[in-house]
Amino acid sequence: MEFFRRDFLREMFTKPTNLINTNRGKEYYDQLYKKAEERLNWLKSQKPVREDDIKFDEYLSMWDISRRDFFKWVSMMTATLMLPPSFEPLVAQAAEVMNRVPVIWINIQDCDGNTEALIRSSAPTVDELILDYLSIEYQETLMAAAGDQAEKCLEDAVKTFKGQYLLFVEGSIPVKMEYAFTTGRHPETGVQRVRRLAKDAKAVIAVGACASFGGVPAAYPNPTGAVGVMDVVSGVPVVNIPACPANPVNIVGVIMHYVLTGSLPELDSLKRPKFAFGYRIHDNCERRAHFDAGEFVEEWGDEGAKNNFCLYKMGCKGPFTFNNCSIVRYNDGTNWPIGVGRGCIGCSEPDFWDKYATERPVAASDIRPPAIGGVESTVDKVGLTILTATAIGIGAHAVMSALAGKKETITSNKEE
Repeated sequence: MEFFRRDFLREMFTKPTNLINTNRGKEYYDQLYKKAEERLNWLKSQKPVREDDIKFDEYLSMWDISRRDFFKWVSMMTATLMLPPSFEPLVAQAAEVMNRVPVIWINIQDCDGNTEALIRSSAPTVDELILDYLSIEYQETLMAAAGDQAEKCLEDAVKTFKGQYLLFVEGSIPVKMEYAFTTGRHPETGVQRVRRLAKDAKAVIAVGACASFGGVPAAYPNPTGAVGVMDVVSGVPVVNIPACPANPVNIVGVIMHYVLTGSLPELDSLKRPKFAFGYRIHDNCERRAHFDAGEFVEEWGDEGAKNNFCLYKMGCKGPFTFNNCSIVRYNDGTNWPIGVGRGCIGCSEPDFWDKYATERPVAASDIRPPAIGGVESTVDKVGLTILTATAIGIGAHAVMSALAGKKETITSNKEE
């Protein structure tokens, strides 16, 4: 009966990589609530970064966003940040004082896909909130200024908001071929630009797979020596929001957490916010039931594909990828890659292009499934192992329930 001890079962079915503390207790949330109230009261006492005090309600009505729609977004964002519903009024207030936080956004070696994903998002039209309300002082892709005017905007922002601004970086940093990226009238390499602007920032937010871990530019043979922001910046907090592109919900979530609490969200070992990357895609995948049942797509267009079976045998890397896109999805929650029949490529993981890309068969790779702890010879064995573990769990639960019932009966008899 040693096998059925509670601590043994807890160790067996609770893996550290899958564990997120979503309920930290009343005392923790009471303290956080008080901290957020003080933070918001301080922000309200500050003047907006821009000269005009833009009214938040006017922006909502300008874009035909009702107050009801806004509060639906507030509820979604509160849940995304893993906060109790009691925080919703504070999250709403945080959105209304976002124009007190200055932001500088720069691009290095990238395709602008993250900017594109952000401005194409909504709920409620995040582009208005971000571009018109949050004070982005410099954004090379979107700003009207160019040339010397743009550079003056950047230098003025750095000087005015020294030690206060959030620096968003999009794109990888070439360190082996530094001059693969240069910018400005007085040429500055990517390494120089990121380090100079990071020095006076409150924190650095690396947006997208490239800025986080090097992304596609870092794929073999990586001629420019592309790396992530955290590899060239030191002495300043760095947050990674990987994926290709980064999900706008997670970008806004990091900003909201900072506005709300004055601090950055809790991070994992890869500097990713746990509220967004504490989930394994596989655990919340809509096709997970087919994996457990051993029902796989064996060939594109076969009967399994027509019936939305699991894409694992077609190279889906959902079991090895940590991201909340199976929950929040993309395009305003409309859909996501697996939903349209395309397997996960693990784009929120380091070296994803060389290691995880869809066409690389799992059985032929050296990827170790985190829940199993070893290399499997076939995907059927993986499914069989998990099914066996599940069956053991169900059996253990039944035995423990029976033992608990027996114990209650004995106790009841003694009382009689």
